[in-house]
Amino acid sequence: MPTPSLASAPIRRLTLRDLTACADLSEDRGWPREEHKWGFLLTAGKGYGIDDPGGGLVAACTVTEYGPHGRPSLAAIGMVLVAERHARQGVGRRLMRHVVSELGTTPLTLHATPYGRPLYEELGFKVTGRAEMVRGRFTPVGPEPGIATRAATAEDLTTIVRLDEEVFGADRTHIVTRLPAFADQLRVAEEDGRIIGYAAAWPNMDTHVVGPLIARDTETAKALIGSLAARTDRPLRTDIEARHEGLLAWARERGLAVVAPNAVMTYGITELPGDWNRRFAPLTVAAG
Repeated sequence: MPTPSLASAPIRRLTLRDLTACADLSEDRGWPREEHKWGFLLTAGKGYGIDDPGGGLVAACTVTEYGPHGRPSLAAIGMVLVAERHARQGVGRRLMRHVVSELGTTPLTLHATPYGRPLYEELGFKVTGRAEMVRGRFTPVGPEPGIATRAATAEDLTTIVRLDEEVFGADRTHIVTRLPAFADQLRVAEEDGRIIGYAAAWPNMDTHVVGPLIARDTETAKALIGSLAARTDRPLRTDIEARHEGLLAWARERGLAVVAPNAVMTYGITELPGDWNRRFAPLTVAAG
C-alpha cells in the first residue's frame, strides 16, 4: 500500500510546465530524458501526475486519445513512471486505476515492458500482440525496393490523414498534423501518383525514431525506412509490429538489432482496430 501521504496526494493533470519534472522522472528511472517526446505527448494528449512534497513528481503517465473529440474510440496509455524512491509502494497502481476510471468505457491500449506487465494484467489488460524495438546504424545491403518516395508537402496532409485513419482504425488528425513540426523528416511512398504509405523520423536523444510507419505492404515499408535512413547520420530506432517478420528480418540484415520486446495490451477490446497488415510501427509506443 502507498504510504499515508502518497495515498492521499492528489492526482492532477500535467501541462508543459511540468516538462522538466517529467524528464527528471525519466532520468531517475534510468530512462533517457526524452524532452522532445514528453513535450509532444503533453500537448497532443493528456498527462497525469502526483507531486512529491519534496519537489518534482512521484509518478506520471500520459494518455493519447483517438477518434471524435469528446467521444474517443481508443486511448493509449504511456510513459508510466514512478520515482525510484517510491517504487513498490502501490503508487503506480493508484495512478493507473485513476486513469482507467477517468477514461470510463473508452477502449484502452498500452505497450508493456516485462516489468510493468503484471500490474497491467492485475488491472484487467490482456496481451493481444507484440512489438520489437530495433536500433542501430542502418547500412544498405543489396538492391533497394523499387518504390518511389519523396518528402511530404503541405498538400499531402489531407491524403495522409485519410490513409492513416483507414489503417489505424481511428482518427489521428491531431497527431498527423503535428508531424511536420515534430519530425525532422516526413516522407510518402507513391505509385502512379497515389500515396501508398508514409513515415516520419523524429529526433529522440541521439537517435532518429521511425514512426508512424504506414505502408501498403512490406516492400513499401522497406522503401520508406531506407529513404529516411539515407537522410540522417544518426542511428535509427523503431518499434515494429512482431507479425511483420519479413520487415524485422530485413531490418536486422541492415544493422538494426532487437533491443527490447514489448507486449501490446488492450482493455475493453480483444484486438486493436484498423488493418495491422499496413500498420508497421507506431509514432511511439507511448502513444499506441
